[in-house]
Amino acid sequence: MAGFGEPETAPVDATGLTVGVVAARWHGELTDHMLDRAVAAAQACGARTLVARVAGSVELPVVAQALARRCDVVVALGVVVRGATAHFDYVCRSVTDGLTRIALDEGKPVAHGVLTVDTIDQARDRAGLPGSAEDKGWAATVAALDAALAIRTVTTSATHRVGFA
Repeated sequence: MAGFGEPETAPVDATGLTVGVVAARWHGELTDHMLDRAVAAAQACGARTLVARVAGSVELPVVAQALARRCDVVVALGVVVRGATAHFDYVCRSVTDGLTRIALDEGKPVAHGVLTVDTIDQARDRAGLPGSAEDKGWAATVAALDAALAIRTVTTSATHRVGFA
Protein backbone atom coordinates (compact mmCIF):
# COMPACT_ATOMS: atom_id res chain seq x y z
CA MET A 1 0.00 0.00 0.00
CA ALA A 2 1.56 3.24 -1.12
CA GLY A 3 -0.61 5.33 1.16
CA PHE A 4 -0.85 8.18 -1.35
CA GLY A 5 -1.88 8.98 -4.92
CA GLU A 6 -5.08 6.95 -5.06
CA PRO A 7 -7.72 8.62 -7.27
CA GLU A 8 -11.14 9.39 -5.90
CA THR A 9 -13.43 6.38 -5.89
CA ALA A 10 -16.77 8.16 -5.95
CA PRO A 11 -19.50 6.36 -7.90
CA VAL A 12 -19.67 6.94 -11.65
CA ASP A 13 -22.81 6.75 -13.78
CA ALA A 14 -22.61 3.23 -15.18
CA THR A 15 -26.33 2.75 -15.67
CA GLY A 16 -27.00 -0.20 -17.93
CA LEU A 17 -23.56 -1.80 -17.56
CA THR A 18 -23.00 -5.24 -16.08
CA VAL A 19 -20.15 -6.03 -13.71
CA GLY A 20 -18.94 -9.61 -13.46
CA VAL A 21 -17.32 -10.21 -10.09
CA VAL A 22 -15.28 -13.32 -9.37
CA ALA A 23 -14.01 -13.80 -5.84
CA ALA A 24 -11.83 -16.45 -4.29
CA ARG A 25 -13.06 -18.31 -1.21
CA TRP A 26 -9.53 -18.56 0.22
CA HIS A 27 -9.29 -16.07 3.14
CA GLY A 28 -13.09 -15.95 3.07
CA GLU A 29 -13.45 -13.49 5.95
CA LEU A 30 -11.75 -10.92 3.75
CA THR A 31 -12.92 -11.92 0.29
CA ASP A 32 -16.55 -12.16 1.39
CA HIS A 33 -16.36 -8.57 2.61
CA MET A 34 -14.53 -7.41 -0.53
CA LEU A 35 -17.24 -9.07 -2.63
CA ASP A 36 -19.96 -7.27 -0.65
CA ARG A 37 -18.17 -3.96 -1.20
CA ALA A 38 -17.76 -4.64 -4.94
CA VAL A 39 -21.47 -5.36 -5.31
CA ALA A 40 -22.31 -2.23 -3.29
CA ALA A 41 -20.06 -0.14 -5.56
CA ALA A 42 -21.69 -1.54 -8.70
CA GLN A 43 -25.14 -0.77 -7.30
CA ALA A 44 -24.05 2.76 -6.31
CA CYS A 45 -22.95 3.26 -9.93
CA GLY A 46 -26.23 1.92 -11.34
CA ALA A 47 -24.70 -1.26 -12.75
CA ARG A 48 -25.97 -4.82 -12.52
CA THR A 49 -23.80 -7.61 -11.11
CA LEU A 50 -23.12 -11.23 -11.91
CA VAL A 51 -21.14 -13.03 -9.18
CA ALA A 52 -19.05 -16.19 -9.31
CA ARG A 53 -16.91 -17.81 -6.62
CA VAL A 54 -13.77 -19.92 -7.01
CA ALA A 55 -11.52 -21.77 -4.58
CA GLY A 56 -8.40 -19.61 -4.81
CA SER A 57 -6.72 -16.82 -6.70
CA VAL A 58 -5.16 -19.11 -9.33
CA GLU A 59 -8.67 -19.94 -10.53
CA LEU A 60 -9.68 -16.30 -10.95
CA PRO A 61 -8.45 -15.72 -14.53
CA VAL A 62 -10.35 -18.54 -16.23
CA VAL A 63 -13.64 -17.49 -14.65
CA ALA A 64 -12.83 -13.82 -15.26
CA GLN A 65 -12.48 -14.68 -18.95
CA ALA A 66 -15.90 -16.34 -19.01
CA LEU A 67 -17.39 -13.28 -17.28
CA ALA A 68 -15.65 -10.91 -19.72
CA ARG A 69 -17.50 -12.62 -22.55
CA ARG A 70 -20.86 -11.87 -20.87
CA CYS A 71 -20.26 -8.63 -18.95
CA ASP A 72 -19.07 -5.09 -19.66
CA VAL A 73 -16.40 -5.21 -16.94
CA VAL A 74 -14.90 -7.80 -14.64
CA VAL A 75 -13.60 -7.48 -11.08
CA ALA A 76 -11.36 -10.24 -9.71
CA LEU A 77 -11.01 -10.40 -5.91
CA GLY A 78 -8.67 -12.50 -3.82
CA VAL A 79 -6.00 -12.50 -1.13
CA VAL A 80 -2.50 -13.94 -1.52
CA VAL A 81 -0.28 -13.81 1.56
CA ARG A 82 3.46 -14.31 1.22
CA GLY A 83 4.75 -17.50 2.80
CA ALA A 84 8.16 -19.09 3.17
CA THR A 85 8.30 -20.46 -0.40
CA ALA A 86 8.27 -19.08 -3.94
CA HIS A 87 4.60 -20.11 -4.29
CA PHE A 88 3.54 -16.49 -3.60
CA ASP A 89 5.53 -15.23 -6.58
CA TYR A 90 4.12 -17.87 -8.94
CA VAL A 91 0.53 -17.25 -7.88
CA CYS A 92 0.85 -13.45 -8.12
CA ARG A 93 2.50 -13.62 -11.54
CA SER A 94 -0.04 -16.13 -12.88
CA VAL A 95 -3.02 -14.10 -11.69
CA THR A 96 -1.65 -10.77 -12.89
CA ASP A 97 -0.60 -12.08 -16.30
CA GLY A 98 -3.91 -13.90 -16.74
CA LEU A 99 -6.10 -10.94 -15.84
CA THR A 100 -4.07 -8.59 -18.03
CA ARG A 101 -4.29 -10.96 -20.99
CA ILE A 102 -8.06 -11.26 -20.60
CA ALA A 103 -8.52 -7.48 -20.53
CA LEU A 104 -6.48 -7.06 -23.70
CA ASP A 105 -7.89 -10.09 -25.54
CA GLU A 106 -11.51 -9.25 -24.72
CA GLY A 107 -11.11 -5.46 -24.92
CA LYS A 108 -12.83 -4.99 -21.59
CA PRO A 109 -11.67 -3.66 -18.22
CA VAL A 110 -10.63 -6.40 -15.80
CA ALA A 111 -9.90 -4.97 -12.36
CA HIS A 112 -7.12 -6.62 -10.37
CA GLY A 113 -8.61 -6.61 -6.88
CA VAL A 114 -6.30 -9.33 -5.60
CA LEU A 115 -4.48 -8.31 -2.46
CA THR A 116 -0.85 -9.45 -2.63
CA VAL A 117 0.55 -8.88 0.82
CA ASP A 118 3.25 -9.94 3.23
CA THR A 119 0.92 -10.34 6.22
CA ILE A 120 -2.75 -10.95 6.92
CA ASP A 121 -2.82 -7.61 8.78
CA GLN A 122 -1.85 -5.84 5.56
CA ALA A 123 -4.72 -7.62 3.82
CA ARG A 124 -7.16 -6.54 6.51
CA ASP A 125 -6.00 -2.95 6.07
CA ARG A 126 -6.89 -3.09 2.35
CA ALA A 127 -10.09 -5.16 2.46
CA GLY A 128 -12.52 -2.37 3.34
CA LEU A 129 -13.27 -3.63 6.83
CA PRO A 130 -14.26 -1.06 9.46
CA GLY A 131 -11.07 0.85 10.21
CA SER A 132 -9.29 -0.31 7.03
CA ALA A 133 -7.15 2.26 5.22
CA GLU A 134 -8.35 1.04 1.81
CA ASP A 135 -11.41 -0.60 0.28
CA LYS A 136 -10.16 -2.57 -2.73
CA GLY A 137 -13.50 -4.23 -3.50
CA TRP A 138 -15.14 -0.83 -3.92
CA ALA A 139 -12.14 0.86 -5.57
CA ALA A 140 -11.55 -1.94 -8.10
CA THR A 141 -15.20 -1.89 -9.16
CA VAL A 142 -15.39 1.87 -9.61
CA ALA A 143 -12.07 1.85 -11.50
CA ALA A 144 -13.28 -0.86 -13.89
CA LEU A 145 -16.57 0.94 -14.54
CA ASP A 146 -14.72 4.22 -15.08
CA ALA A 147 -12.48 2.48 -17.64
CA ALA A 148 -15.53 1.04 -19.43
CA LEU A 149 -16.99 4.53 -19.69
CA ALA A 150 -13.67 5.82 -21.08
CA ILE A 151 -13.66 3.04 -23.69
CA ARG A 152 -17.24 3.94 -24.61
CA THR A 153 -16.20 7.58 -25.07
CA VAL A 154 -13.25 6.62 -27.25
CA THR A 155 -15.22 4.23 -29.43
CA THR A 156 -18.24 6.51 -29.90
CA SER A 157 -16.41 9.82 -30.43
CA ALA A 158 -16.40 11.42 -33.83
CA THR A 159 -13.42 10.35 -35.90
CA HIS A 160 -10.69 12.96 -36.27
CA ARG A 161 -7.05 12.99 -37.26
CA VAL A 162 -4.36 13.09 -34.65
CA GLY A 163 -0.71 13.83 -35.33
CA PHE A 164 0.94 14.94 -38.55
CA ALA A 165 -1.06 15.26 -41.75
